[in-house]
Amino acid sequence: MLKAIQKFLTILLLVTGGLYLAYELFLYDRARQLLPPGTVIAGVDVGGVSVPEGTELLNGRFQLPVDLYYRDERVELDPAEVGFQVDVQGMIAEAEAYRDAQEYWQGFTEFLLKHSFEPLTVDLRATHDRELLLERLEMISSFLDQPAKAPQLLVGASSFQYGEPGYVMDVQASLPDVEAALYRPDNRAVDLVIVDEDAPSLNLSLLAENITKQLDAFSGVGSVYVMDLASGEEISVNGDVAISGLSILKVAIFIDAYRALDAPPDEYVQGLFYDTAVHSSNYAANLLLHVIAGENNTYEGAAQLTDFLHRLGLVNTFMAIPYDSNPVANRPSTYITPANTDPDLITRPDTAMQTTAEEMGTLLAMLYYCSQGNGTLLAVYPGEITPDECQAIIDLMVLNEEGNLIRFGVPETVPVSHKHGWDFVTQGDAGLVLSPGGDYVIVEYVTEPESDWLSHEVGFPILREISRATYNYFNFEDPNLEDPAVRAEREAAARAAAEAEAAAAAAAEAENDDAGTETTPTPTP
Repeated sequence: MLKAIQKFLTILLLVTGGLYLAYELFLYDRARQLLPPGTVIAGVDVGGVSVPEGTELLNGRFQLPVDLYYRDERVELDPAEVGFQVDVQGMIAEAEAYRDAQEYWQGFTEFLLKHSFEPLTVDLRATHDRELLLERLEMISSFLDQPAKAPQLLVGASSFQYGEPGYVMDVQASLPDVEAALYRPDNRAVDLVIVDEDAPSLNLSLLAENITKQLDAFSGVGSVYVMDLASGEEISVNGDVAISGLSILKVAIFIDAYRALDAPPDEYVQGLFYDTAVHSSNYAANLLLHVIAGENNTYEGAAQLTDFLHRLGLVNTFMAIPYDSNPVANRPSTYITPANTDPDLITRPDTAMQTTAEEMGTLLAMLYYCSQGNGTLLAVYPGEITPDECQAIIDLMVLNEEGNLIRFGVPETVPVSHKHGWDFVTQGDAGLVLSPGGDYVIVEYVTEPESDWLSHEVGFPILREISRATYNYFNFEDPNLEDPAVRAEREAAARAAAEAEAAAAAAAEAENDDAGTETTPTPTP
């Protein structure tokens, strides 16, 4: 009986073991049709799933868009748009090759003992088009960037826009993080690198751009030079172009005449200075050339004035023939300069006297620095001109309330030491503006080379508006918002009223004089 039971149990054990082995063999065969358990492809667990399921799982992960966060803005990046391709078939084939390379029964033995294949990891195989990705990031940048805005000087307007801070994407710095997210099966999100920008500071290039735009609207040629007398920074728009000297050259006469004087000017010479500066008298200017020459010879005075300028390095500035004079046989009628030998020169400058905006501006800067006790004038002519004399010239030219070009671009309370001038085709003004926001030189000309006449109604508004833009650059916190045309009309009306009042007073005085001279009849006794 015991043997029968043992036999039965043995048979039962064998049958059970056989059934177990058969079941395990079934499981093993089934497992060999699937991706091996523990298989990780490109960071995705695909163990124990079929090849189609593994393919779908991998494609599903890597075809998901990458979320790009531009601050609080979310932008989806479609992998296909940047040429992102995953070699799913190749990676799965590698897993299958690993599985199939294992000897069947050895594999079954390992499966039976461990109920699993050896874990397998397959690295991601993928590519993308970096140029396409860069283009996509740059497009996002172009839509969402808010670059810092520079202060704006608006042409012909009374409103001003301050600079504003901003932010922009650093595309190159963002690129590695975006590429890494493309190659991740999860956590496919990136915070783009955004760089904050401070509001740009005001700089002279902005003023140069403003002036250039104004001159572009003019049919002729404009020439402008501006210097910040505090920093020495300067801008030049056609500032090296030869231009007619006009009455603006009288600034040089003032300086050289003071240099020639051995004592303060007497009443006569002071009168010449005043008439030349305030009334722009050519006659008085020529008499100041006598002071320069040390004799009653205007041509010698012009020659010495030219030498004075050339010693200062102003090689494009000269006076060959005095004002309202004719050439003479024993004197040059013009000078050859770097500026007037430019083959592209079209300004048709007066052959008798010339300068450039840059050189006239440089001379005014020398005058200003001389008044401060330093600079080129004192270095080149030590002991011949003093800071007090330079200041006297500046004060003298402040009295010039004619030729209101620079003056009408600044508030009435701001001193402008300037000399204006014009002829049939050229108009200009050159001066020192002593403004609350900083002192500066401004020299401005417009000329019409294609015509024999430049109307004041064309040239003056341009010069006045350039003056206002320049003032507002230096006084950005407290700009001049008054239209120069309004200022011109107001002063013209005030001047007309003053002239009418003076005429009425003169008429009344004349009437009183006439009444006082009438004879009273003698009574008949």
